[in-house]
Amino acid sequence: MTRVAVERVAAGERGATTIADRVIAKIAAQAAREALDRVPEGGAAPHATVTVRHDSARVRIGVELEYPTDIGRQCGAVRLSVVQRIRTLADMDVPEVVVRVERLYSDRSGLAARGRLR
Repeated sequence: MTRVAVERVAAGERGATTIADRVIAKIAAQAAREALDRVPEGGAAPHATVTVRHDSARVRIGVELEYPTDIGRQCGAVRLSVVQRIRTLADMDVPEVVVRVERLYSDRSGLAARGRLR
């Protein structure tokens, strides 16, 4: 019987880990939801689309906010939270996070929609 020497391969060289775009999108949406002061009553939760290339993710987040609010502060908080969460959980760079404010909700518009505003 002939013995063949088996060369050990380092763990980092044995294979690859691939994380689907939709998984990163779910991470981003959850991070955005947690970063916002609150989701307006009747409003939709944040949603994300992501493009992953190699070890980086480009993220687009759609949010709905209450009015009045500091829109810049809210969007900045969303960007920071998304970048930190994706780096922590997926070990990816996030060179771009685009936050799109899709709708503003005010107390007055909610009352008007329910027929309570005169």
